[in-house]
Amino acid sequence: MKIGIISFAHMHAAGYASALMQIEGVELVGIADPVAERGQKYAAQFGTSYFQSYEDLLAQGLDGVVVTSENAYHKEHVLAAAKAGVHVLCEKPLSTNVKDAQAMIEACRAHGVLLQTAFPVRFNSSVRRAKQLVDEGKLGRILAMKGTNRGRNPGGWFVEPSLSGGGAVIDHTVHVADIMRWMTGAEVKEVYAEVDHLIAETPIDDCGMLSLEFDNGVFATLDCSWSRNKTYPVWGDVTLEIIGSAGTLTLNAINQKLNVYRDEQGYSHHFWGDDMDLALVRDFVSSIASGASEASVTGEDGLQALAVAVAAYRSDERKDTVSMTDVLA
Repeated sequence: MKIGIISFAHMHAAGYASALMQIEGVELVGIADPVAERGQKYAAQFGTSYFQSYEDLLAQGLDGVVVTSENAYHKEHVLAAAKAGVHVLCEKPLSTNVKDAQAMIEACRAHGVLLQTAFPVRFNSSVRRAKQLVDEGKLGRILAMKGTNRGRNPGGWFVEPSLSGGGAVIDHTVHVADIMRWMTGAEVKEVYAEVDHLIAETPIDDCGMLSLEFDNGVFATLDCSWSRNKTYPVWGDVTLEIIGSAGTLTLNAINQKLNVYRDEQGYSHHFWGDDMDLALVRDFVSSIASGASEASVTGEDGLQALAVAVAAYRSDERKDTVSMTDVLA
């Protein structure tokens, strides 16, 4: 199977490339990147070809492509891949706005290719176990949820709204919003949010508190921020507490680690757990190989999670609750 990568702008690109190298029967055909120095560097690192143009990469007879460009370019790259008949794994958020995300979904459907949203947290062992317990009814009826996604400010294009679509709220809402939707099988109905710039030197939102109401009556809160400093031992967290009528479940998606203490260096965080990027990419490859009509994590999943972030920004601007129906209209 022939797979390519469009742009190494996103930090997750290297993880996806490494994953492709580990899957038997998969060839990383090439990396397309408009920044020649960056593209050539990673092409050499992963022993593949460099293409200045993504059109040239798509002309190589690819089966699939991983899009890890700046958020604002996702639509352009996904539409080009769809037109070329190439299946797509697209980095989150799916786009910077709902209209473009809808166009991406429609284009992939029209050309008969898969559009998978890169939500690797779905492939974390603790998250999957929690999903199993919820599906088995071990917690009874889900009443409420509390989630966090608190990490470091990535800098670079992530703090340029014209390329990113926003700051911490769009970057960190989508992961947990997707998990909450997946756990409950319900859609967010209304969003109330307070968004602010409190930490970063760059004037962009770096923290937010969201309150969500789902269409099945579940209430949830989400703390999404870039609040971890440079010396924090790990990039951040993804946690979720689920309150049910028959029990409570708490999970930490990155708690598969050892606490290491040294005289010389003090505390360090030694992670031993799941390679979520590998599991995500393996799933994408498997969907292509099996001829699946739909990805396991769809473009629609990406759209719905993105819409929660868009609603949060609108809510903060209006100082009022925002209906998801209006956002998705």
